[in-house]
Amino acid sequence: MVDDHNPDYIESKPLNTEIETLAPEATEEHASLSSESTSTPNHNSEGSTSSVTPSEDPSSGQIAPSLSASTETAEESGDQDYDDSDFAAALASFDREQAVESAAAQNLTAEEVIITGTVVKITDKHVVVDIGLKSEGLLPLDQVLDLQGVSKFQPGDQVEVVVEREEAHGGGYIVSHEKALRHKVWDKLEEAANSKAPVKGMVVSRVKGGLTVDIGIKAFLPGSQIEVRPVRNLDGYVGTEIEVRVIKLNKKRGNVVISRKELLEEEQNAKKSVTLATLEEGSILTGTVKNLTDYGAFVDLGGLDGLLHITDMSWGRLTHPRDLVNVGDEIQVKVLKFDKDKQRVSLGFKQLTPDPWLDATERYPIGAQVRGRVLSVTDYGAFVELEQGIEGLVHVSEMTWSKRMKHPSKMVKPGDEVDTIILSVNPNDRRISLGMKQLQENPWEQLEDKYPTGAIIEGRVRNLTDFGAFIEIEDGIDGLVHVSNLSWTKRIKHPSEVLKKGEKVRAIVLGVEPENRRLSLGVKQLQPDVWDTFFAQHRIGDVIKGKVLRTAQFGAFVEIAEGVEGLCHVSEAVDANGKPVELVVGEEHEFKIVKMNQEEKKVGLSIRAVGEEASRAEVELYKERESGKPHSGGGNKKGGNGGSSSSSSSSSTTLGDLLNWKRAEREGEDSND
Repeated sequence: MVDDHNPDYIESKPLNTEIETLAPEATEEHASLSSESTSTPNHNSEGSTSSVTPSEDPSSGQIAPSLSASTETAEESGDQDYDDSDFAAALASFDREQAVESAAAQNLTAEEVIITGTVVKITDKHVVVDIGLKSEGLLPLDQVLDLQGVSKFQPGDQVEVVVEREEAHGGGYIVSHEKALRHKVWDKLEEAANSKAPVKGMVVSRVKGGLTVDIGIKAFLPGSQIEVRPVRNLDGYVGTEIEVRVIKLNKKRGNVVISRKELLEEEQNAKKSVTLATLEEGSILTGTVKNLTDYGAFVDLGGLDGLLHITDMSWGRLTHPRDLVNVGDEIQVKVLKFDKDKQRVSLGFKQLTPDPWLDATERYPIGAQVRGRVLSVTDYGAFVELEQGIEGLVHVSEMTWSKRMKHPSKMVKPGDEVDTIILSVNPNDRRISLGMKQLQENPWEQLEDKYPTGAIIEGRVRNLTDFGAFIEIEDGIDGLVHVSNLSWTKRIKHPSEVLKKGEKVRAIVLGVEPENRRLSLGVKQLQPDVWDTFFAQHRIGDVIKGKVLRTAQFGAFVEIAEGVEGLCHVSEAVDANGKPVELVVGEEHEFKIVKMNQEEKKVGLSIRAVGEEASRAEVELYKERESGKPHSGGGNKKGGNGGSSSSSSSSSTTLGDLLNWKRAEREGEDSND
């Protein structure tokens, strides 16, 4: 019957045909055999069982199988720890008749009788063995292969086997070397099982549910009994020697079940007791890394596992615990926290060395040049490791003087060695700011010399915004033309009204601020200033013509020259009689300049002042005409005061006189008509 755990194990069967359990009648048939006809006993190296080589009886043609002497026989001789010579001497005292009687008395089956045969040849499936029967024994080749797949026996070698059955059609006897070994070591295994003593064995192969281990015979090691914790890859155990404990025996079926887990648990518990007795917070211990996870490593401290969290592994940054330790590494750790009730231990590795940030300010003074390795690159900069546990950030704005760089990855990548300048150190926040552009020549420092105020430059429009246009004059240097500096005459709401992106333009340098990295440019300054021309040609009191451009609640804006506007306030938009004058967009009127501010480029206009100017002109004309007439009654005066009287009359002209004069003038004009 096939074993539940190992299909190679076959239940023993009684020997049939010529090989049967010896009966009393067989004893009489072989009684005539002399002691000389009995072959010399063979001895096994284990000393646990010895066998007699079968011999042929010429008178009967029957084969007498070899007899395995039992352990009890050796015990009767008073020798518990017998060896090969003692067992051979005891067996030699038996003659054939005694051997037959012993076999009958013990009721041995065929598979309990060990026969020593000679290897005749090796085929692709069997080892052919001469076992002294009428047919040769066929030993399956896979029973005698080593780990390299080479047969342990060669033609002419002696091999111990037991007969399992006779092949049909006279093909020979199927024999087993494994079962022969199993019988030899069985007593030792029973003793080991009873005493729970460990047994050494070699892992032969992986089978369903576990491993096959050679402990003298092939035993089954279930997967759950290999380690204290579940094991996924069993193939790694093949070919290794391990210590196990026999936990189950079935001699009838030839089954042996072993466990490695029991021994490991006992060993672990023993170590754990010692560890718990000495474990305390702050102590430094040596442990072995058992397992790695994304968040840390489990360290065996001696029967008790502690967690070494990834944050306590290094003062620097770790992406995974494997960057620092590997499974099987022996490391020193410090006990950070110990919960006796839950038996949980928190460990630290970086705590064994001083915190490098404690004296970072002294070791990394501002302005010092340092070299480091790029750890990672982000959208806002790159992190550079200066030493184990110390890393700094090179912000994207500190990488280059040029504003064109779109992403830090265009300049550096992880693993690069870069030179940097210390910009600032903050030990409390564990931050260091680094710069790379500071090692390059700053183009802004020589900008005032290259582009002094008033210099005319030519550049390409790189960007347009609501407040102006940025013009690149050289790599990394952009100047701003404010929207107010685009035209003297037009009111520009957006730079796109006069400029296009990528267009080449000429501009004049208005100012340079190297410390703020600012360059102010102007475009309209290259054109004549119509305001300067206007202020040079006009004065307050001038009456000029203007066209209404737009109106507002407070007045109207009037174009008084090309590109020059003035404001006529609503209070000034009245005629000579004080009536409001409606200012319509597009209409022309006469305006008098009442205010001028050249710095602010403002001109105040008035319609009312024009009417007042006309009234004053009429008064002057009336005075001139009155002064030319002789004064009535002037000839009667003495002293020639006629001129004086005329002057006095002119200076004392009243508004009524002016109105009367204007009425007479109009009547005269009407009569002429």
